[in-house]
Amino acid sequence: MAGHSKWANIQHRKGRQDAARSKLFSKLSREITVAAKVGDPDPDKNPRLRLAVKEAKSNSLPKDVIERAISKARGAEAASLEEIRYEGYGPHGVAVIVEAMTDNRNRTASKIRTIFAKSGGNLAETGAVSFMFERMGEIVLSPNAGDADEVLEAAIEAGADDVESSADGHVIYTGDKELNSVSKLLEELVGEAESTKIVWKPTTTAEIDLEGARKVVRLLESLEEEDDVQSVTSNFDTSEEIMAEL
Repeated sequence: MAGHSKWANIQHRKGRQDAARSKLFSKLSREITVAAKVGDPDPDKNPRLRLAVKEAKSNSLPKDVIERAISKARGAEAASLEEIRYEGYGPHGVAVIVEAMTDNRNRTASKIRTIFAKSGGNLAETGAVSFMFERMGEIVLSPNAGDADEVLEAAIEAGADDVESSADGHVIYTGDKELNSVSKLLEELVGEAESTKIVWKPTTTAEIDLEGARKVVRLLESLEEEDDVQSVTSNFDTSEEIMAEL
């Protein structure tokens, strides 16, 4: 299992804490606002907004908060928001991609650069590490969706590219542009997903030891805690024993 998946699991557990949930709600709301800003405010006519709303609902974002986030799309606050991707190297050369939404590019860049520097890493130019990842749609299903064979059959029928099944559930990957259509059909076949979103999936991983993993996780946590940051992905890989130690 690659560091990407392990980090997602760490974040899932962390997200259950109240403080982290509040921050998560803020990120989900911001994604809804920007999705409605760049497209139609009707989720049925805007695939990105539909996925944003679906992800928000799967994380228990209240309906009234979702509606307010959509209505904000035509306001001054949304007009000043822009999406930025940062790429850099963490400890032991681990590749990191940070996606942010900000109303002040200089402020956000300065904060991200400082976090990388304090971790022993460095912020690089756009394209420096993204070639080690593939932009894909990710659909996460609970174990109750079915056994591995049943989910694989449904995923193939829905047009997905790959399936990873374990005792924790199923992770289905598809092209980023096909995520909306695949998730719709998959929902009809096996039920609602726990998560549906666009991710950066590592194609090249960096194996690190316990001390390296500790440093990388500290970096990722520090980045996640920044208000402007929407998502953080790395390509670190380590053993299950080390993850348990962490």
